[in-house]
Amino acid sequence: MNLEELKPEIKAIIAQTEQSVDDRLLKICEILEENISYYNWVGFYFKNGDKNELKLGPYVGEPTDHVIIPFGKGICGQVAVSNENFVVPDVAAQDNYIACSISVKAEIVIPIFVNGENVGQIDIDSGTPDPFTEADERFLEFICKEVAGIMA
Repeated sequence: MNLEELKPEIKAIIAQTEQSVDDRLLKICEILEENISYYNWVGFYFKNGDKNELKLGPYVGEPTDHVIIPFGKGICGQVAVSNENFVVPDVAAQDNYIACSISVKAEIVIPIFVNGENVGQIDIDSGTPDPFTEADERFLEFICKEVAGIMA
C-alpha cells in the first residue's frame, strides 16, 4: 500500500471518536509500521506539561529507554525547539543524535501544531539508509494535521 492509499485509513482512525486519543495514535503507528517497509519504529512524543521536555506517547517497534527527551537533545529534542521537520538520511552523521538501536540508519521527525503551538511530533526510525523522500515528509505532515485535530 502506498502513502496516498493510506490517507483514507488514517482519516478513518482519527474519526473513531469512541476510541481514546492514545488508542487512535497507536493504531496510526501500527498501520504505518505494517504497511511501509522502511518504517521500523513509529511513535509519538508530546510536550510534557510545562516542562521543556518531550514524553513518549504511543509507539510500535523495539522498546526504548528514551521515554523523556529534553528539548534540544537528539533529533526529537531539536524539532521541539526548531518547530521544523527534520529528515536525517544517516544518523551516524549527526552529532546530536540519541542512539536508540544500532539497527537505526535514518530518522524523520515531523512536528504537530495545535493553534500554532508545537505540542508534539511523530518520530520514525528506519533500518534502511536514506529511505525518506519528500513524499514521506508530505504524508507525515498530513498525519500530523489530522492528529492535531483530536489534540485540541
